Amino acid sequence: MKTEERIAKLENEIVRINQRNKGVESDKAWETSMARRALIAAFTYLSISIYMRAIQIDRPWLNAIVPTIGFTLSTLTLPYFKSIWLKKWQK
Repeated sequence: MKTEERIAKLENEIVRINQRNKGVESDKAWETSMARRALIAAFTYLSISIYMRAIQIDRPWLNAIVPTIGFTLSTLTLPYFKSIWLKKWQK
């Protein structure tokens, strides 16, 4: 293989890696965004409210707040616990 061909192949590989990295960075930004967290809380609240209404729980729209807050807090603390786990796992 000629030097020029190897250089072209390496350049193409670098472009491919950079494109992949941009996608990974976008995914990471979405995973940690407040918009995602707000959507998760909203969808959780709506689904629990609808379920509570279907099974005839008193004041489903109010009672759905507690499990929604619990679920949201649990998802917000996961990155903290993940970092602890990774530190122990990487040793």
